[in-house]
Parts: sequence; structure tokens; C-alpha cells
Amino acid sequence: MTGRNGRRPGSPTALRDQNRARVVEELRRQGQATQADLARATGLAPATISNIVRDLAGAGSLHIEKRSGKRNSVRLTGGTGFVVGVDLGHRHLTVGISDPTHHVVAQTRTDLPVGLSAEEAMDRARRLLDTALDDAGIDRGAVVGAAMGLPAPIDRTTGRVGSPSILPGWVGVDASALAATALELPVRVVVDNDANLGALAEHQWGAGAGTTDMVYLKLSEGVGAGLIVGGRLYSGVAGTAGEIGHTTVDEFGAVCRCGNRGCLETLVSARSVVSLLAPTAGELTIEEVVRRAIAGDRAFVRVLDDVGRQVGAAVAGVCSVLNPELLVLGGELAQAAQILIPSIQQVVDRCGVPSAAAALRIRPAMLGAQTHLLGAIARAIADADHAVFIS
Repeated sequence: MTGRNGRRPGSPTALRDQNRARVVEELRRQGQATQADLARATGLAPATISNIVRDLAGAGSLHIEKRSGKRNSVRLTGGTGFVVGVDLGHRHLTVGISDPTHHVVAQTRTDLPVGLSAEEAMDRARRLLDTALDDAGIDRGAVVGAAMGLPAPIDRTTGRVGSPSILPGWVGVDASALAATALELPVRVVVDNDANLGALAEHQWGAGAGTTDMVYLKLSEGVGAGLIVGGRLYSGVAGTAGEIGHTTVDEFGAVCRCGNRGCLETLVSARSVVSLLAPTAGELTIEEVVRRAIAGDRAFVRVLDDVGRQVGAAVAGVCSVLNPELLVLGGELAQAAQILIPSIQQVVDRCGVPSAAAALRIRPAMLGAQTHLLGAIARAIADADHAVFIS
């Protein structure tokens, strides 16, 4: 019995090909890594990694970057294709183009008015993509992968945007099909929740690099989590794992957009924070809230401290179930990390399983406003045809 390449499963040649594929997949995932990193990530022996790196470099598929006084790092060569990432938020839209080594070669951004339909939003995305392609001098035919992040659950069983969503015009829409039509790309467009993409980006290049089990918590207009379990994104059976914003905190609390009452999101979203302060401070942005809190304004500190405590109670439950090593705080409210993190940690220590709470580290996201776009690019590269990147 032979495999697709005419090689017997378990033969030395088949095993060598399998190991090589694991290394290539890891490099596509990380973008750049040392040989020691590859050995840890793949479980292969250092000698095996060295042989594979030598063979790939000899074939021109891999570049070795020599660093003075440091271990050399390796990355895949650029290949001939590009990928498109789209980050579509509640009030913004960003489109980026990357080569297969995760280098962003063009990027465009615009603010969005609230309440746009899915079709109107994608029309703007197409115009931004046109600009980015022109700026980079890239033809649409050179695009080999594309992904888009939305602040909404994506039902993997149907491919449609589920509810609740802070983008009501998208509920029930087959987002992948609409994006493929609107962007006029020669490839399918993978669509995922933006918190999942944030988790991917921070795990690969940000605060979560080197971890195997982490939670990326997005605190913004919506509240959601991306889960990395065993080094891989965990999305659940239907693709909607991590909807922490719709866990009930107060069953008699405010009505949430999901139809329930007292969800975490009704207490800790960006909108909730500014609305609590508006009666005495007037119309505010999150940046202004954070600035005044850091300056010591008592009311602003109190509101953000309360947010941290509410988040901490929810995180304690997640820690007791998943026992992650790291919580990465992202989204608009991550600007207040120096106030939020101590409050979150205090409640996790008090309410979580002691061993799980003791193992948890909490860090602010490192990639800032780029997080979800970079996650979309990472997802697009991972989904693209393997043969495009390796000659």
C-alpha cells in the first residue's frame, strides 16, 4: 500500500516528508523562528531540525538570517503570492496585504459610521483593497489567501454570522461568500471572530509568544475571548467558543443585545464605561477616560477598578476550567491595563481554583491596533495552498 506520493506510510522517505511538512507548517505559522524554537514547537530532535533546515535552505525555500551574538533565525522565502487581511470593526475598517513571511507590504484604514449594512461595509473594503493593491503594485491574480475578522460569532456549521453581534446588519449573512464577491479575489475569504484572530496574532508575535495555553480577552465595544489550547486556536464545535461577554453576571441586570440580562458585556464594554461617567463628565472617549484615571481622577479610577473586578470574576471561571498560563488583555480598554490588571488579578486570586490562579500571568497585548489585522493575515497564510509558498 502506498500514499499519495507513491511512498509507503511509515517508510523513511514518508517520515522525512512528514517531518519536513511539520517544520514548514510551523514556519508558516510563526513567520520566523530559531531552530531551537522549531524543535520545541514540533517535538522533533534538534539534529532532525538541522537536517531539514539545511535541505530547505539548499532548495532555496528557506532563508537563514545570521544574528551577531544570537542564535540564527530561519524563515521561508517569499514565494510568489500575497495574502489579504481585513479587520472590520464596529467603527473602523483596515485592509492589509502581506507576503508569505508576514511582512505587511501595504495597509489602508478608514473610520466607519455605525449602522452600515454588510454590503455597504464590504463595498468600502473593496475600495480600500484597490488602494492597497495599487500602492503595492500587486495584481489581484497574485493573491493566494485572504481572511477577515468580524466582532461577531461565526457559525462554522453554516458559515453565517450569528447573534449576538455588535454588527446587526451582518446577522445571518454568509460573510465568506459576500466578502469573496465584493473583494473580487481569486481565492475564498476565510472569516473568523476578531477575538480568535487577536489570539492568533498575540500568540505568534505578541505577549503570548512561547506559550501553549492562553486566553486573549478583547475588551472593546464588544467583549469576547480567543482561546489557545495546546498551542492551537480552540473554537468549539460550532466555532463560537470564547463568548465570555455573554456570561450572566447579574440575572436582574440591564438587558443585553443578546436578549439576556446582566451579561458581562453590559457592565464592562467601552460603551458601558463611558455611559457611567457621562452624567458628570459629559461625552468621552476611552482615551480620555484612561488619561483622567491615570491622572488620579477618583471617579474614573473607581469605574475602571470596578470593570477589572467584574472581568476578574469571569476570568476566574475560565481559569478554573481551562487552567491557562496567560491572559492577554486587548481591545480599547487595554489602554487602562495598569489599572485593570491588578483588579483582575485580585479577584482571580480570591475566586479561582488556587493552583490555577497561581499559575496565571496577566499581560497587556503587545500589538495594539494591529492585533486583529495581523491575526487575519496569519489566518490567511495558514489557509493558503501550501504549494504556493514552497517551491
